[in-house]
Amino acid sequence: MNALDRLATSLGRNDEGPNVELAATLAASADTTAIDQLVNALTTASAALKSDAIKTLCEIGALRPDLIAPYAKNFVALLDDGSNRLVWGAMTALDAIASVEPRTVEVYVPRIVAAADRGSVIAKDRCIMTLVKLSKAGDADRMCPILLDRLADSAPNQFPTYAEEIAPVVPKSLLAKFTGILKTRLDTIAQESKRKRVQKLLAKFNG
Repeated sequence: MNALDRLATSLGRNDEGPNVELAATLAASADTTAIDQLVNALTTASAALKSDAIKTLCEIGALRPDLIAPYAKNFVALLDDGSNRLVWGAMTALDAIASVEPRTVEVYVPRIVAAADRGSVIAKDRCIMTLVKLSKAGDADRMCPILLDRLADSAPNQFPTYAEEIAPVVPKSLLAKFTGILKTRLDTIAQESKRKRVQKLLAKFNG
């Protein structure tokens, strides 16, 4: 059976169950032919099938990022798509690939950042996570200035989470800038629980 025939839309379902199940099956079997079919569907299928395909590929990436790594260029091509679903799905896939092939993904950082700037909160989240992975892979000097700029401009709701994600990869040379951003943004956070998370980070870095 063609992989597309096993997607939720093809089965007349309006939930993600079949897509998640298919992803688990393909990840376990390393069925590259079926994965090829899903990737091709991202540009050739109906909108509903594209949505199912990107969901399935993201689920595969969460289980076996190496299986979707060869398709990094295909996901990058989706970053300019008019569908938010495909954009943040592509960002999610690239984030997964960054965990196994950071050098492949770091080439596309400008496009990833641009897509996050015009994208949804999910796209922005994935951008931060991807840049953190690239920092951990040895490119902190280039990635952390971008991360700190994004942190400084992030929405109050996302700020504490982003700060916590970024904190472990900040080099000593940028710690002053990092803590300065935390102090500056602290007063913009109304929710007490979120303020306490930022204060905890400040206490950690201020000794």
